[in-house]
Amino acid sequence: MATEKLTKDALIKAIEKMTVIELAELVKALEEKFGVTAQAPATVAAPQGAPAGGEAVAAEEKTEFSVYITAIGDKKIQVIKEVRAVTNLGLKEAKELVEGMAKPVVENVEKKQAEEVKAKLESAGATVELK
Repeated sequence: MATEKLTKDALIKAIEKMTVIELAELVKALEEKFGVTAQAPATVAAPQGAPAGGEAVAAEEKTEFSVYITAIGDKKIQVIKEVRAVTNLGLKEAKELVEGMAKPVVENVEKKQAEEVKAKLESAGATVELK
């Protein structure tokens, strides 16, 4: 029985057809299989053609924020409800997001919106960090 090698393009096409839930399950399975975690890089490289100074990149990064839950607190159900309200996720997805704490609740939003989400989650009992 011959084994067919899956090409990179075929794999990308298969991933494109997945739902968000299926993709999240795939990432989790890969993390468990290979003992790694999928996290966004802490630093962002300057785009090609950008000035060499780090000040320009630092100024760009501060316009968009992501909200991360760092601790759930005693009111886990309230935190899940707030995550659902903020993200429009289903109950299962919101619960996984809250329990996992590895992914941002909201990503790349303006500071004002990030502060509002942070305030809502903190009022529900979660400890939240903006990045």
